[in-house]
Order: sequence, then structure tokens, then C-alpha cells
Amino acid sequence: MKNLTHQQRILILVGMFAVTLIGAAFVPPIPQDPGYHGFADTRSLWSIPNFGDTVSNAGFAVVSLLGLFALSGSRRREIFAEGPDAVPYLVFFVGIGLVCIGSSYYHLVPSTDRLFWDRLPMTIGFMALFAAIVADRIDRTAGIRWLLPVLVVLGVASLLYWDWTEAQGRGDLRWYGLVQFYPMIALPVICWLFPKAHYTGGSHLFWVIVWYGIAKLLEHFDGAVLTLLGGAVSGHSLKHLAAAVAAYFVLRMVVSSPQRVFARLEGKR
Repeated sequence: MKNLTHQQRILILVGMFAVTLIGAAFVPPIPQDPGYHGFADTRSLWSIPNFGDTVSNAGFAVVSLLGLFALSGSRRREIFAEGPDAVPYLVFFVGIGLVCIGSSYYHLVPSTDRLFWDRLPMTIGFMALFAAIVADRIDRTAGIRWLLPVLVVLGVASLLYWDWTEAQGRGDLRWYGLVQFYPMIALPVICWLFPKAHYTGGSHLFWVIVWYGIAKLLEHFDGAVLTLLGGAVSGHSLKHLAAAVAAYFVLRMVVSSPQRVFARLEGKR
């Protein structure tokens, strides 16, 4: 790796994305499984349908507010060397806050029509975090000025395409799947190829990936977790909390960045 030039490392990432993109193009269309909406815990409480899966989204709102507060005003200047560096993270935490609204709306009455509003803010969050890491480790200007808006637009486009294909009776989730899972695959490779970081270093990014992986496992074993816990809480409800923990580690990553430590040392001089 030490013998690779900056351009060669970028070419590796471009090649990796190209192979993934071509592979996705050859995969048959993936329709939305109607059984996806059959969650294990359908109990209502305080007149709130599907109480556990709906209310557990509050964790996203808490992390969003903490993130936006931590990156506001003078605190932002303590963390970031330049103001624009904060933009992808602000978009990320706004997206996380919207996840609370969109996912709650979906879980009140789960349906394919409402699922669009659940997935839209998640897509914004995924794309913003990916752009933030590219900006920090590879190219600041490219990551913030053009990659961030391009990725957000492409992420939204993948959902609009899925929604359009559903309306045509031939739903296709391939491109949304690419948007959701490719960043998780690419991030370890980016960290390996570009180890130097101002805001995305340390072990926090590792825990972001671990907690997101736990969230997906809880989602998959929704009913089994509910049974294992004696009907107390379902896997999907815990999935929301685990995903919120993953988002919280993004916040911890940023506020613990070496750049902030440097700013504190400068302030003491």
C-alpha cells in the first residue's frame, strides 16, 4: 500500500465501484417483498399503533438534536478547521432527525407506499456520511462541493426509481440496495487506502459499522428476538435503537477528532 500513489489508490476505488455497479446491472430486478411489512410486534399502547416499532424511532431524534447542537455556533469552530468541513455532518444529522419522522410515519401503518418516506431520510444520511469520509480522507473540495450533492441526488433518484417501478407493478430495489450497502463495503477500503484523517479517525468509525451491522441482524431476527426476550421488545424495535447508537458514534467521532484537540491546545497558548 505504501508504494501506491494517490491516483492509484483512487483508481482502486473507482474500479471497485465500477465492478459493483456492473454487477448490480446484471442482477435481476428485486421487487419489494410484501411480507416485509409483517413485523413481529404489532401491539398498540396509548392509542399508538405498533407502539414498539413506532416509538423506538425517538432515538434518532435524540441523536439528531445532540449532533446539531454539538456542531452549532462556537462549538463548530472548535471542531472544524474550516466552516465548510461541517456541511456533510450537518446534512447527516438533519437526515437522522428526518429518519425519526419518516420511520414513525411508516410504522404507524406499514405499507409499501409509506416505506418510501422511511427510506428517503436514511438515504440522505448514508450519502452524507460517505461524502464526509471522502472529503476528510481523500479530497476535501471534491467531497464537499460536488460529491455530497451528487450522492444525495443519486440516493434520492434510486428511491424515486424504485417507487416508479412499484407503480408499474415491477418493483426494483437494486439501486437502493446499492446506495444502502455499498458505503458500508467501501468504507473499510477507503480507511485502508487513505489512513490519514482529521475527523474520521480512531475507533469510532469501526463502532459505527459494528452497530449498524447489529441493527441489520436485529432487523433480520425480528420475531426471534421478541420470543427470546419473552415478548418484551422485538428485534425491529431494537434495530432502531442500535442504528441510533451507530449514528451517535458518528457524533463521538467528530467531537473527539484530532482537529478539535489541536484547537483546544491552540486556545491555551
